Amino acid sequence: MASQMHRPAAGSTCPSCTEPLETGDLFCGACGYNLAAAPAPQPDRPTMAIATPVAWPTASGTDSSGIPAPVQRPGDLPGTDSGGGPLPASAVRYDGPPGDSPQASPGVSPDASPQASPSASNSGGDFELAAPDPGSAVAADPRAVDPVTPLSGVKVCVACRAGHVDTDGYCENCGHAQPRERDHMEQELGSVAAVSDRGLRHHRNEDSFAVSSTALPDGSPAVVAIVCDGVSSATRPDDASAAAASAANELLLETLPRGTHPQQAMHEAIVAASEAVNSLAADPGQGEAIEHDPHRHQNAPACTIVGAVAAGGLLVIGWVGDSRAYWVPDDRSGRPVRLTEDDSWAAQMVSAGLMSEAEAYADERAHAITGWLGADAYELEPHTASFKPDRSGVVVVCTDGLWNYAEGAEDMARTIPDDAADRPLHSAQVLVGHALDGGGHDNVTVAVLPFTVPLQGAGSAYNKA
Repeated sequence: MASQMHRPAAGSTCPSCTEPLETGDLFCGACGYNLAAAPAPQPDRPTMAIATPVAWPTASGTDSSGIPAPVQRPGDLPGTDSGGGPLPASAVRYDGPPGDSPQASPGVSPDASPQASPSASNSGGDFELAAPDPGSAVAADPRAVDPVTPLSGVKVCVACRAGHVDTDGYCENCGHAQPRERDHMEQELGSVAAVSDRGLRHHRNEDSFAVSSTALPDGSPAVVAIVCDGVSSATRPDDASAAAASAANELLLETLPRGTHPQQAMHEAIVAASEAVNSLAADPGQGEAIEHDPHRHQNAPACTIVGAVAAGGLLVIGWVGDSRAYWVPDDRSGRPVRLTEDDSWAAQMVSAGLMSEAEAYADERAHAITGWLGADAYELEPHTASFKPDRSGVVVVCTDGLWNYAEGAEDMARTIPDDAADRPLHSAQVLVGHALDGGGHDNVTVAVLPFTVPLQGAGSAYNKA
């Protein structure tokens, strides 16, 4: 069907090049466009209204003095908020040259002093928002985290305070690793106290301790401090140290009240600790594959142990490995003493006269231990020693995580507070802090056990088994 003929009207232009046309032209004189093929313009008749026009206030431009008209503010127009309530009256902080004062917004009393937010105390375009009308509905902030009421037995993340902690110790919401119970432990029991800390480099605390007290058959007190250090190269070192400390402590609490000599009780306690660690190598909870593995003892759980008992005027020390005990007298004019000898490569070199102590402990093999508790230990040789101090002082029982930063007895005496006998927990905290300040390369555990000698006590005795 042919196109409807169309002739240009006077004053019209070419649809192609906009060149002016004459009445009756069939082609454009400039571009040759076929004017007869141009469709006649159709009237705009939308079949459906897209939107209802909004009668916005007409801007008045400027007033008679040439100053721009006030800008419409949200509070100038009636309306409702998302909750269906009336919009609250708003006060806008003036963002203009200093000295100029803003006009009051409609609906706000000129005498009203809007409550400024803490962040809007200085000039610079901050907005002060008036408190919402109590009668209006306030939309909830989706970013806000409602307080979580934990279910019974469910831990809540210490970081996000919202997610639950899974069995591996991580938050299911933010993935944050939760602090373990053993990361930092403190205990004070009468005249003995202990502190253990994970340190700054290790991912877990493989040390453990036990402090307790009981009574001898004559009713006099017996105070116990046990410290164990898990061997990191072994499996389950944290379990090994915990088992050893618990077993040794329990046996001492059982035998001392029966009248067993403290030195003999200490020997039996170390044997019991060794058996407790040995049993971990065949723990059914580790699976039958480990139970029947002929090489399972090559990396069996292992730890060191050192303990002290103050009872009946005697100070008894027992140990296996390189955890140590130091004697620091209350009267610092007296000589502090290290009460243990390490089961280590460095100690063997010094004992054999092959190296000086400084040379031996500077060697990278210095901390290789030659004695420990565990199923793969060569032979269990508990060391025990008993002392009868002639003056009052404190016993520092610790792992190498502390004595690496205060190795000599004089170093330990300078580090521990002068009032250690009166404040054992505080003193243990100070010693742990000293190790952390020094770098905290290892787990740090220390027990402080005061030993009191009556003023009339005289003389001293020493015996080592």
